[in-house]
Amino acid sequence: MSRRVVVRMCCICREKDNKRQLTRLVRTAGGVVVDPTGKLNGRGAYVCDKPECWQRAARSDTLSKALRTTLTDTDREYLRQVVL
Repeated sequence: MSRRVVVRMCCICREKDNKRQLTRLVRTAGGVVVDPTGKLNGRGAYVCDKPECWQRAARSDTLSKALRTTLTDTDREYLRQVVL
């Protein structure tokens, strides 16, 4: 019997992919952080590995709407650093 593949959607480009292929971002009290385990508590959103999606996440309000928060300048700088 095969295991079911969990599919999630990138909140930026709206493409669906395997959950393990996407990076989960979580809204915490300290700001937005990358969740490598996929198990952190808090509102989460997924972003694919395309550099364009990360750049758009840092400069637009799409990610902030998905996380239901306002991204601070510190959060935006953190997202730019994650791309590198």
